[in-house]
This record gives sequence, C-alpha cells and structure tokens, in this order.
Amino acid sequence: MSSAAGNPATYTERVAIEGHIIDSLILPKVLDEIIQLGGRFEIDDVQVGHQRTDASRAELVVEADTAERLDEILTAIGQHGANPVDERDCRLVEADMDGAFPEGFYATTNEETEIRIDGAWIPVGRQEMDCGVVVETDPLTARCVPMSDVAKGMMVVVGRNGTRVRPQGRDRTAHGAFGFMNSTVSSEKPKGVTVREIANAMKRAREGDGRILVVAGPAVVHTGSRDHFSSLIRSGFVNVLFAGNALATHDVEQSFFDTSLGISMSHGGSIEEGHEHHLRSINRVRRLGGIRAAVESGDLTSGIMYECVRHDVPFLLAGSIRDDGPLPDVVTDAVEAQRRMREMVEGVTFALMIATTLHSIAVGNLLPARVKVVCVDINPATVTKLADRGTFQTVGLVTDVEPFLRVLVDELRED
Repeated sequence: MSSAAGNPATYTERVAIEGHIIDSLILPKVLDEIIQLGGRFEIDDVQVGHQRTDASRAELVVEADTAERLDEILTAIGQHGANPVDERDCRLVEADMDGAFPEGFYATTNEETEIRIDGAWIPVGRQEMDCGVVVETDPLTARCVPMSDVAKGMMVVVGRNGTRVRPQGRDRTAHGAFGFMNSTVSSEKPKGVTVREIANAMKRAREGDGRILVVAGPAVVHTGSRDHFSSLIRSGFVNVLFAGNALATHDVEQSFFDTSLGISMSHGGSIEEGHEHHLRSINRVRRLGGIRAAVESGDLTSGIMYECVRHDVPFLLAGSIRDDGPLPDVVTDAVEAQRRMREMVEGVTFALMIATTLHSIAVGNLLPARVKVVCVDINPATVTKLADRGTFQTVGLVTDVEPFLRVLVDELRED
C-alpha cells in the first residue's frame, strides 16, 4: 500500500485475480465492488484463456483517497480472489482471553482460503464463514475457529495481509440446476429437470467419496412424506440428518398414534384429544430413555428416526426455546449443537434442505462454498434468505414437500 507519486492523498495497491474470472463473472464483480466502495481502478494487464478449461488472469491498480478506504476495498475484493501482487506473510497475534478474538482478526468467508507463513501458502481447514483463522505450529496447520471456541493462547490471524481466497468458479461439468449461480427460485420454472439433476448429484455422492446431509423440518411428516424420506434412508441416500425437536416428535407421534399435530394421517381429519398426542409421544420416549432405546425396546418400529437408528445414520436434533418436552435426544445448548454440527458436516459434499427456514440458514452458514446445496420449500423467501446470508451456491426449488420427495424417490429408483 503506497501513496501515488505527486498526490500524497491517493493510496494504491496492485492486485491480481486469476481463474475462470470471465465466464464466472468474478472480474466484473471485483470492478463493480471497487466503484461501489468509492475507489478507482486501472487495468494493467488481462490474459484471457482461449479454451473452456483455460484460466484467465488480470492485474489492476486499485486507488482510493484514504488508506482506510483502500483497506476496505481490498478486504471486499479479496473475498472474490483479488489479492495483492506484493505478497506478505500473515500477522499472528496470541488470543488474550477465552471466547474472543484479538481486535482486527481476519473474518473468514465460506470460500477456500490460504494463508502465507514464512513465504509459503498453506490451506485453511474446516472452511466456514464468520470465523477466525487459528494457526498451530506442530505440525504447521491452519483452521477456521468460531468465536465461542477461541482459547487463550491460540495464535490468530489478524488483518488482511498474507490471506488469499480461491473463489468457486463456474461448475464446468454441470448443466441445468447446478450451473454457476443458476438459481431456480422461481415457482414457474420446470421442476422435473431440476429434480433429475438433484437425483443425479445424490447418486454421484453415494457412489463416490461424497456424503449427503439432509436438513429437514416437520412438514416432511405433516405433508405425508415420511415414507418417502424413510425410503431415502434405507437406500443409502442420507448419511447425516439435521433437524429439530418437531420433526422427530411428529415422526414418533405418527408411529405411536398415526397422527401428526393431532391430524389423522389416514383420513386427514382431526382426532379427539389428538392435540395431546405429540406430548404423549415425547413423554413415552423420555420414559424409555431416548429414541435409540425406544427402537431397541421394540416400542418404536417405523418412521424416520427408526430408520436412522436401524441404518446407523447419525442425527443431530437442535432445540429451540419453543420446544415441548423436548425429546431426550435434543441438544438444547445452541453453542454445543453448533459444535456437534461442525464435526458432523466434515466430508459432506451435498446438502438437501427441506421445508425449514431457520435450520437451513443455520446449517448453510456452517458449509464451505464447495458443498452443493439444494433448498426445497413452498415459500420462495426461504430460498432467498439462505442465498442472501452467504450460502450463494444454493439451488432453490419452490414446491410442496410431498410431490418433491415422491418424484425424487422415483428418480433414484430408476437405476
């Protein structure tokens, strides 16, 4: 960072950006960001790849009227992979207390990140947005750490120097639903092609090294979709399940009483005293000692949670302040639930989020940008909120849960 010759009030930095920066619209985003933040730029050199697989590169000089404004611009465009040509090592500061970063800590994105130490770039593990980067020396590693997990004495990256982001480019192997930023949020777009693409992505994950995470809300049970979801578990298309107390409660309620929220799942009418069924279901499971104990005792013999136990699918039920009971398996400490979720999303390559706004946004914030995310909801605002809060790789499908799961199961059965 330096003042321009002849004008001490102007500050400049030369940055470079490379990769698929043209067809992924990364370069226009960088230029627009500079202008929006009150800076100026001059493009010195652009090398455009001639083949679809060729990378492109651009160098530009970024200019601002104050050092603070320039730093703000460089921080913003750095999230798109625009990094200073004059490379510097990152600055490490020891955390002086538990539960807080040093002032000026580097705040992470969900994009692949590297830091520079002793002239060498090392990858940052457990990539997640809104965290800090902690460095350990034996062996030399770096990883994202949430604020609540900071311990006094940890070495934390402070400032922007010595950090660089490798943004996700366009998926050059995908068509339709998984094209770069090709969100199908509109309820009027054809859903058959999108569901087929989702099924194909799930097949590739199951047959390769991927893991499939499903985040589900209670509407899966309310809409009569429980058997479809159970089929996915039996077929090996669910490797991890995240939900809340409600999904598990109404799933168990259907097994015990054939109702969901007191409504008959057979004829769709209300049942006398059916409003008590979810409470009686929770109470029975609590008396038995938990969901697994209810399965092993033979009391719980069907449903989503039954299939998870029978097929060793790990699940995390995160509680909320409005929960009845809750079931003994529910993690009521929100910070502890986050910690467990972070451990369980390791290796996840595909996430399917069904009919749950808050859980979808929460889990989306834990996932690196390389994880494909599909959000299915009858409310388009759920999909929009998820994307607007940083999970930009989301493909949205606006539809009811039951027809989506029914068609998805049929697509997966075709093989």
